Amino acid sequence: MENPRIDPHSDLTTLLQQVVDIESVSGNEGPLADEVERILLSAAHLEVIRYGHTVVGRTKRGRPERVVIAGHLDTVPVAGNLPSRLEGDRVYGRGTCDMKGGVAVMLKNAVEVTEPTRDVTWIFYDCEEVESSRNGLGALGREHPHLLQADFAVLMEPTSASVEGGCQGTCRFLIRTSGVAAHSARSWLGHNAIHDLGPVLTRLAEFDAREIEVDGLLYREGLNAVDIRGGIAGNVVPDAATLTVNYRFAPDKLPEDAEQVMREHFSGWELEFTDMAPGARPGLDRPAAAKFVEAVGASPRAKYGWTDVARFATLEVPAVNFGPGDPGKAHMDDEFCPVSDLETCHAALQRWLTA
Repeated sequence: MENPRIDPHSDLTTLLQQVVDIESVSGNEGPLADEVERILLSAAHLEVIRYGHTVVGRTKRGRPERVVIAGHLDTVPVAGNLPSRLEGDRVYGRGTCDMKGGVAVMLKNAVEVTEPTRDVTWIFYDCEEVESSRNGLGALGREHPHLLQADFAVLMEPTSASVEGGCQGTCRFLIRTSGVAAHSARSWLGHNAIHDLGPVLTRLAEFDAREIEVDGLLYREGLNAVDIRGGIAGNVVPDAATLTVNYRFAPDKLPEDAEQVMREHFSGWELEFTDMAPGARPGLDRPAAAKFVEAVGASPRAKYGWTDVARFATLEVPAVNFGPGDPGKAHMDDEFCPVSDLETCHAALQRWLTA
């Protein structure tokens, strides 16, 4: 069945449904990317670049400031929630919240705002919902780093049409204990490795999950045991156990700072780090960021979680999350995007880009 064509001049509700109804589960973004490319090529004010299933449209008006507005085209797998449907003020369907609502707003503004007061780089990228090595924004940054250079960036992730600045950093690490296997009926002949994790869990619970203000936003850190493994049978004293810990740290820390904090907190145990992603400062003290917040007219709040704004932080580009849809509905079978959020985000971006 042929995919429907997208008309960026449609009303926002129709436009979102057109975008949603082109299925684009991670790895299958090609048809949607083709439509996005076609639409951007029809806009004479944009230079269009295609890299795989990532499509970039750029204005080149020689403005003193350049901003990036980015959003991913892919979704998690469909769960009987396509095609989309409209019920009252809500558009239901896979990807409506995360984050085709943002994509629809981007497309409409990319075509409509022909003379922005700041140069704009619109980035529609693939493979955000899968492992980081496949992320289209990351690949674009590696192969064409100049396309991510800007004074400010906006990720159109769902935020209920509010501004969420920066993001937390995250790391995971393992703590292993070893013992001596024995029959559980004669446990005194062995040594229980799982029991040795007791003091580790106590130390974890003693962690001071601080609230830290960064660029005027309040971030709360968190440390949690997320997995524990050990034992081979119900009648054997386990001779090995492994605890997985996840540390969510405020963006005032670099990854090496976060690692040092954890090694000091768990002194006496060996830590094996398996994953590390830096956080992102919101940079709300930068003029470009302040102007964005003023145009949007919402009180910014901290982003709890990790998003691709962190990729801009490594380039020293301040970035925020701002998009339609409740992030709590992302990936749910009944995910939806309120039409009112679409209208709010569309109008706010247009105010900002033409102010």
